[in-house]
Amino acid sequence: MLSTPPQSVAAPILPPGVKLLRLQFRLLAAISTEWAFRAAWRLFTTPRRLPEKAWEAAVLADAHRFAVPGPTGALAAYEWNSAGARMVLLVHGWEHRASFWGVLVRALVAADYRVVALDAPAHGASEGRRLTLPAYVRAVQAVADTLGPLHAVVAHSLGGATVVGGPVHFNAATGGGLPRLVLLAVPGSTPAVARRFADMLGLPPAVLARMSRYIREQHGRDAESFSLTQAGPVFPVGRALLLHDEHDESIPFAEARELAAAWPDLEFGATSGLGHNRIMREPAVLARIVMFLS
Repeated sequence: MLSTPPQSVAAPILPPGVKLLRLQFRLLAAISTEWAFRAAWRLFTTPRRLPEKAWEAAVLADAHRFAVPGPTGALAAYEWNSAGARMVLLVHGWEHRASFWGVLVRALVAADYRVVALDAPAHGASEGRRLTLPAYVRAVQAVADTLGPLHAVVAHSLGGATVVGGPVHFNAATGGGLPRLVLLAVPGSTPAVARRFADMLGLPPAVLARMSRYIREQHGRDAESFSLTQAGPVFPVGRALLLHDEHDESIPFAEARELAAAWPDLEFGATSGLGHNRIMREPAVLARIVMFLS
């Protein structure tokens, strides 16, 4: 690989809202690291409830909706094509919801799969106001435990960190393990996600260190232990596929390369020009997923 000299690029222009948050956190951290940590953690774990897009209602209209008890209240879950030959569970990312999988749902139903998706706690129609990765693990586990044998899981972004980094245990009644797993635009490193958040807000190192210590205190394990680079190679799966876009604006493509290097059995494919979200509905990507699951 040939290296090229770094090019001079303009610094990104921060939105006014982020500039204000940076100022607030700078002042708060100057007063108390603990106060700044508590405010940062609340922000880090509170998703926005994004407005519903017009096409989402049509996706859910074709689904059978059911509820599952979850870690922060009732979880909304949806099923399509209940008579399908094999079952696929879809696990969405941060600030998404089950209906965001609509294009893939139709492709999988056309291939005669039974499809199930859930709204994470504090997302979509599920109860709750905040979400942590361990809480999402418990939510996905609760839904998986209500289902019959699962053939595959398709997970996007935080959903992939949840399924593998947790990990969620599938098919316990039939000996455990998962025949197929597809990961789309997932983070390779959990601490790197927190560092990007801290960099965006200009949080001092002491606040980031307090976040790491809090995770260890609450869950008895370091944040790094949730990383796919560590959990992936030992995740019980027959075949796993990772697809990541070279221009992903949320999770750097370099993390996908690191994950592929750490997980030798992982099949890795790159896309270009799809970013973090369009990869979920690009026809060529969907066709590859359906073929991989067969």
